[in-house]
Amino acid sequence: MNLTKNTCRAAAAALTVPLLLFTAACGSDDGKGSSGAAVVKVEGKAGAQPKITVPKGAKPADTAVTKTLIKGDGAVVKKGDLVRLDFSAETMKGQKLGSTWTPQPGSKKGGPRTQVVSEVTDQMTQQMLPPKVLTAVAGQKVGSRFEVEGTAKALIGEGLNPQSGIKPGDGLVWVVDVVGAQKVDKKAQAEGAQASPESGMPEVKAPDGKAATITVPKGEQAPKDLKEQVLIKGKGREVKAGDGLIAQYTGVKWEDGKKFDSSWDHGGATAFQIGTGQVVQGWDKALVGKHVGDRVEIVIPPKLGYGASPQHELAKNTLVFSVDIVGTV
Repeated sequence: MNLTKNTCRAAAAALTVPLLLFTAACGSDDGKGSSGAAVVKVEGKAGAQPKITVPKGAKPADTAVTKTLIKGDGAVVKKGDLVRLDFSAETMKGQKLGSTWTPQPGSKKGGPRTQVVSEVTDQMTQQMLPPKVLTAVAGQKVGSRFEVEGTAKALIGEGLNPQSGIKPGDGLVWVVDVVGAQKVDKKAQAEGAQASPESGMPEVKAPDGKAATITVPKGEQAPKDLKEQVLIKGKGREVKAGDGLIAQYTGVKWEDGKKFDSSWDHGGATAFQIGTGQVVQGWDKALVGKHVGDRVEIVIPPKLGYGASPQHELAKNTLVFSVDIVGTV
């Protein structure tokens, strides 16, 4: 189980990249993009949707070619950092593959855009960006724009889904803006005196280095509306819609008190874009406006959880989360 809407953990299915481009299984790739001669022309400033032009007769390289188009003046991204990215991708034949500048269904005009929030790692654990594109983020500076181009075989490799209609020899290009980056301690937790649970709220005990234990009050009916309580008040910056929220969390079902997910089960603190529909509505509603350092308990009714997806295993459950906000990207 995960908070987002994709089968691969921490991937954001609401992004416009067609999932058919990748095979269903999450694979891995430890290859790095190489420097070389890029044939694609890219115009536009960092932060604005790029214009991608492919010269007539241009042929894609049979290796991943990475080119920095605009050098930012922010921190250098390192392997293991959590990053927030904008991207635009298409084939060299002009077929659009997705863009964070494309409004998402149901998004509010003028609201924050859906962006990629990911960890820079050699292990490809999600399907928003091909392995060679994601690993090319390392070494770039925040504020930079770079491109990665090459054949589908070079960029995606064995993960290319033949049903996508894209052949291994077809050229692909990805233009990526590095919006933010943050190094995070995977074992980070909220610190400070914890408040007692309010009437009707479950009890939370969060030992150091372990998933929180959440005890649902016996005999209490699950609330029909969203309930939340700040258990530890942090002193960090306010979380805004569109941020990459770095969180340590544990979730249990109200009905039986059983844990269904925890960041501790996946290596520790992880990041999600908040306030843009990338996570369940209960998270968006409860966590935007909170502060880094907060520990927040959230009780989410099905209508703000997975109730809109009848086939989901938790569609009928009320969800209880303990969330430590340990940073933002």
